[in-house]
Amino acid sequence: MKRIYIKSLGLSILAALTLSACTKILEENPRSIFTPDYFKTEAGVKGGITSCYGHLRLMFGNGYFLNANQISTDEATWGQNSDGNVRNLDFSGVGEIQPATSNTGIVWGAAFPNINTANGVIENGAAVGVSETLISEARFFRAFDYFLLVQTFGGVPLDLGSGELKFNTSTIRTSKRNTVPEVYTKAIFPDLLDAIENLPTAGRVVGGATKTLARFYLAKAYLTYGWWLQNPNGIPTYPAAQRTDPNGHDASWYFNEAYNVAAAALEAPGSFGLQPTFYDVSVATNDRNNEILLYADHTENSSIYNGGDLSYSGGGFGTDSFAQWFEQWNYTNIRTSRSSTTWDPASSVQRAATQSLGRPWTMLAPPHGVFKNTFAEKTNDSRYDGTFVTRYRSNWKEAGLKVNNVVPEQLYNANFLPVSNGDVILSFLNEDVSGVDYSNSKYNSTVGAGVLPGRADFVIEPSAFSRICYPGNWKLGPYRTDNNGGLGQPNASLTRPFPVAKFSELFFIAAEAAIKGAATRAVGGPHANDGTARGLINVIRARAGKWRYDNGGNMVKIQDNSAAVVAATPASIDLNYLLAERSREYFGEGYRWLDLVRTQKWTELSAAFVIAGNTNPNDWKDHTVGSFTRNILPAHYLRPIPQSQLDALDMSVEEKRAYQIPGY
Repeated sequence: MKRIYIKSLGLSILAALTLSACTKILEENPRSIFTPDYFKTEAGVKGGITSCYGHLRLMFGNGYFLNANQISTDEATWGQNSDGNVRNLDFSGVGEIQPATSNTGIVWGAAFPNINTANGVIENGAAVGVSETLISEARFFRAFDYFLLVQTFGGVPLDLGSGELKFNTSTIRTSKRNTVPEVYTKAIFPDLLDAIENLPTAGRVVGGATKTLARFYLAKAYLTYGWWLQNPNGIPTYPAAQRTDPNGHDASWYFNEAYNVAAAALEAPGSFGLQPTFYDVSVATNDRNNEILLYADHTENSSIYNGGDLSYSGGGFGTDSFAQWFEQWNYTNIRTSRSSTTWDPASSVQRAATQSLGRPWTMLAPPHGVFKNTFAEKTNDSRYDGTFVTRYRSNWKEAGLKVNNVVPEQLYNANFLPVSNGDVILSFLNEDVSGVDYSNSKYNSTVGAGVLPGRADFVIEPSAFSRICYPGNWKLGPYRTDNNGGLGQPNASLTRPFPVAKFSELFFIAAEAAIKGAATRAVGGPHANDGTARGLINVIRARAGKWRYDNGGNMVKIQDNSAAVVAATPASIDLNYLLAERSREYFGEGYRWLDLVRTQKWTELSAAFVIAGNTNPNDWKDHTVGSFTRNILPAHYLRPIPQSQLDALDMSVEEKRAYQIPGY
């Protein structure tokens, strides 16, 4: 194991970062190596602190990390273009999760080097004159990484070679895993409590750690540990440990504390809060808004500091941001006619660096339940419109498409009706309707879309959404300011910040704790409510009813449906309803697997699903609906230790086998 940790000293997360109090941003200065001596200097400690922010890019924005936390849930199955890395995690008979081939080890490879960096900061900071406020940023990130690890792998080592929670400089390559209770009570909880005590209310820099952020993660860690102690479905843990708390508390105590800490963050949020509409949270022109507590940052100004190429990226490496590609189908296959009488196909919707488009990979496909159950309400609730691209619009002028050497003013689409640049070429309908002709005998979209009389756009009904053709994820789409009237750089690494934690989730954490029996109280502050699970969720639902823009219609829409949305909330909120609300709020952002594992609802909610393309998922015209099942076993609630990690250990075969999680 220590081979990984020694590498961490030279990792640098692409660049060592230095603090700039005057500009209030993180400034990056490329550095090839961190050495133990470097941490004996003020510059080294400060560089270590800010590299903690940089390491977020190794996970958040990485498509394969997103896949590991999305696929095999009720939000996603494999898409037509998915490779074995994706399919192996679906448990639906198309692959098998393996320690050597799955991408579940991304968090292991990113977290442990950063933990050691944080250890170096914490150990050396005071001696070189760095304030406890700054050191607590490293404490936060150490807790953050251990929390990700313990949720994913169970118990993990606290000793990286030089003692528990010590900065490791040794070359020893043996390791011992601590238990889940030890990881929480020795590392996660103490670090977050210290961070709450010492971090500022307002971030030291833009996107910097704050008291509210630390409270957010402490509340979520308390909630998750409470579930672990309770273990309602008897899910096994590893290393084997009694479901008892070393501090003598029971699950109820942790649920109560999760509620209290979340409520405290809601009542004293500092500069954070809810955006006025759901659309405002994700629209790219409003990035880094006050609802985002933490994000993995990127920039379009430099490929070095972006962590990925600004013109073309292969994806799947380093700090590249390409998660949205996984949830976008190949809309570039859509065709429109040059002629109004004979079908003469032209590419009317081409790749563009705009939020609704971007680069298509077709890796993850949403099952039908997403559209028919989770997002059944599409009229009053704005979250369906604010999550999916449901209408694909032409951009042939930006692409410079010519007919007879001239860029045309019109092309001819379904029913040979004329369309102009910017018009809708294909619509994913909200509901199934009668009369859609999918025969493609006269007007061939080439993507299996149908035709309705009198409509110029091709259409696809929810029952025809397939592994190859489905609404894309709008929230994570690209944004560039240098398109200059053209298509821009749609194949480049994404340059937007990737959201890691949102203020809105505090309402969900408190509501889930209330469902688990936490004592509730009225919650004051800017988002006051009665503090019940229903009251907390209705703050989120009321916001969901407020519109300021209609993505599908591509127009301003000032409408307040909050009363109707709140009135539709059940009188009593149960866990399944809460999880459905979480999916409506955070669909496709990488929350789902951890949510379902925490609540032990993964099997119940994800073991069966329906999607079209049953006969041939490579056939655009295949709208045959199929029912599929997943073989999710209790052992799968933990991910396997990466084989590369086991190979690096100087331990016997038996010791390595004991180190690995049973079932892998």
